[in-house]
Amino acid sequence: MQSYAAPARPIVAAMAAAAAAEPGRAVAFQGAPGANSHVAAQEAFPDALPLPCFSFEDALDAVKTGAADCAIIPIENSLHGRVADMHFLLPESGLVITGEHFLGIRHALIGCGPRDGVQQAMSHPQALGQCRHWLKAHGIAPVNYPDTAGAAAVVAELRDPRIAALAPPGAAAIYGLELLATDIADADHNTTRFVTLARGARSLSGEGPWMTTFIFAVKNVPAALYKAMGGFATNGVNMTKLESYQTGGSFAATEFYCDVEGRPGDPAFDRAMEELGFHAKWVRVLGTYAQARKRG
Repeated sequence: MQSYAAPARPIVAAMAAAAAAEPGRAVAFQGAPGANSHVAAQEAFPDALPLPCFSFEDALDAVKTGAADCAIIPIENSLHGRVADMHFLLPESGLVITGEHFLGIRHALIGCGPRDGVQQAMSHPQALGQCRHWLKAHGIAPVNYPDTAGAAAVVAELRDPRIAALAPPGAAAIYGLELLATDIADADHNTTRFVTLARGARSLSGEGPWMTTFIFAVKNVPAALYKAMGGFATNGVNMTKLESYQTGGSFAATEFYCDVEGRPGDPAFDRAMEELGFHAKWVRVLGTYAQARKRG
């Protein structure tokens, strides 16, 4: 609780108390009240009790300990790519991906005013990266902070007109600040994809379409990745995402994060996964869930 700036603490305390009274309705998110993850939680689970957590690890721990039924976590952004560390935190958490949600991102510059006097903007590195051209054009230096609305709470505590925050517009009213500029992202299509994480898989009902997320490592032989991926092409399984990342401090131990359309039980999907398993060192499915937005 003390990690939050003073203006956020009573709001966080009230939300945490409500979630503690009904943990089965609690949805953990990273950030202070008013953050984009808070907005995503309200959109995806309108009847739930959002539970603010200072870090991604705290949000995942809330689910693992039963303090929350699930967590909603940002995983990638249309402007700034993947959210740092999530490819490591997801597998390590032991949680299951049970859904996804897409949130259109609106960034605002909020502070004590006036805008012409602002010299620094505090926010999450993702938000700063999504507005870097606007900030540069206005001579405002970016300052990293763990989340967007948390930065707004710090600005409200400092009451320094030279320091503003990049945060969702609604955070201004929460922390008693002024909207100095709105819709300042560098592209109109700015969208963040969130995934929902729970302690166990949920039943798959409905017609889909479905998405399955998994991670794998290939054998250290020529054309290993080509061979591992071949089964998806020959079986007509659409792959929507493939990213590599390094683990263990070695530049040789490459692992891959992958999203494909389909689910276990679909013949084409099962054949593709069987072939992947033959060419990979190991494969771990992180979850199968309904697509929130049809690909293609």
